[in-house]
Amino acid sequence: MAMTYAVRLESVGKVYGSGRTAVHALNDVTMALPRGSFTAVMGPSGSGKSTFLHCASGLDRSTSGRVWLGETELSRLKEEELTVLRRERVGFVFQAYNLLDALTAEQNVSLPFRLADRPVPIERVRAALKAVGLADQYDRHPAQLSGGQRQRIAIARALIHEPDAVFADEPTGALDSRTGRQILELLRRLVDDLGQTVLMVTHDPVAASYADKVVFLADGRLAGELRAPSPERVADRMTRLGEW
Repeated sequence: MAMTYAVRLESVGKVYGSGRTAVHALNDVTMALPRGSFTAVMGPSGSGKSTFLHCASGLDRSTSGRVWLGETELSRLKEEELTVLRRERVGFVFQAYNLLDALTAEQNVSLPFRLADRPVPIERVRAALKAVGLADQYDRHPAQLSGGQRQRIAIARALIHEPDAVFADEPTGALDSRTGRQILELLRRLVDDLGQTVLMVTHDPVAASYADKVVFLADGRLAGELRAPSPERVADRMTRLGEW
């Protein structure tokens, strides 16, 4: 059976500014993420990790090259179409959770439907909360929950539309090591059990070891990859990239 891809980038470049002050954040990046895969992106500070995630997910437009989500080429979309695509076909998980304190867990998870002015499928929302281990916390507000529980709500919200891919930017950065490990195990299960596609930016070799593959960036360019990564092999590669 032919391999299908959730995300593809072809010769993608991103430049901020112009002339002498231009900053080339990404240079000629080509990559494809198979459906049902878990990919980590690592690199020294300023290597272009977040820019890569933003361009791959449609949060930002690349300056050159092409990006596909499934069979949809993002550069061909108008801004309004891109907004709908991000809301309905992309899941986002950030370090800061990005939850609304005035809403319950259930209301935060259902927010994409509310923003689209569509009926909220409560059973689907409850199922998403159950999938992240929070079935009994649906009526709690973020302030009543731990950091790990808040991140689980954010993951449930990211999954609610069964997206083409989930993009996670330092999802364990604000958590202690034990809680962070639980979140990483959850992301791993989403891939193994639900066939979800996850792309995670991280600076942590332990976090990266949960992925199928680690892709390294340096100075906005691809600088190799590591399959079946261990924390030690990831740390060694990062050392050679000049991170530590």
